[in-house]
Amino acid sequence: MYFIEVNDVVKQYSGHRALDHVSLRVPEGSIYGLLGPNGAGKTSLLRIINMITAPDQGEVLIEGRPQTRDDVARIGYLPEERGLYKKMRVGEHIVYLARLKGMSRADANDAMLWWLNHLGLADWRKRKVEELSKGMQQKVQFIATVLHRPRLLIFDEPFSGFDPVNADQLKQEILRLRDDGATILFSTHNMESVEQICEGFSLINKAKVVLEGSVDEVKQRYKKHLYSIQLGDGATLQPDDALYTIEAVDRHATTIRLTQGVQFRDVLAALNSRYRLTGFQELLPSMHDIFVETVAQPTEPIAEATQPPDNQ
Repeated sequence: MYFIEVNDVVKQYSGHRALDHVSLRVPEGSIYGLLGPNGAGKTSLLRIINMITAPDQGEVLIEGRPQTRDDVARIGYLPEERGLYKKMRVGEHIVYLARLKGMSRADANDAMLWWLNHLGLADWRKRKVEELSKGMQQKVQFIATVLHRPRLLIFDEPFSGFDPVNADQLKQEILRLRDDGATILFSTHNMESVEQICEGFSLINKAKVVLEGSVDEVKQRYKKHLYSIQLGDGATLQPDDALYTIEAVDRHATTIRLTQGVQFRDVLAALNSRYRLTGFQELLPSMHDIFVETVAQPTEPIAEATQPPDNQ
């Protein structure tokens, strides 16, 4: 079941089309990545889903029905441009924002105390927001986003400004929230995070969706038929243009590219007949490489029929 369905959404600002017939589907209980370069239209789409702005055309469905204002209370939105009242005390600020989402004061206070202790901020509860470091302020805003236990969480660059330790802590919290039943829409430029936690994603470039799917299937679609080969006995792999070309050599392995139309099992049989093969691995492109390659292409939506041929 899809928790969010975006159907043919168009958004125009003073002659600039921010979203051009954008559609996507976010499965319930998943972490779904929304990717794209700066200015691609990601934030415009997130603001529409959060009902901050309305589309000029198209619709957003929540659990199969048109979205209503009542759905806003079930959304937690962490925008890229953080916003906290600097003079408010941390605990009071979190409770205030939770009350705006419909929580009772008692429930909000209990949840605030739990989260501050959980994320190591309990000693800062009565301090003003402006006294906290940037990273600690971002933790406070994260708590405010998730405190009311929303069914839908929208995170726009949630790891921005975090050191690796705190970024990993936040990543584990996002996974835990997913496991507890939340659906998470996750916008980021950190492709490593996409590979680690996103089940699926859509890539927007110049207002259009140009690529979508699961991380694994898209990597298969964009693979370059490269393999890392390890040989024993100090042997050196020799070229064989009928089967492969040698792309790179280092102390531990040789990278080969299969010749067009060749299947790896044929290469494997040939190598086993000539060498003592100690290891091999298919080298799939990273999400970073796929992002760069896709964004560099003309901005026409990429159809399944245009995927590279599968040699394997």
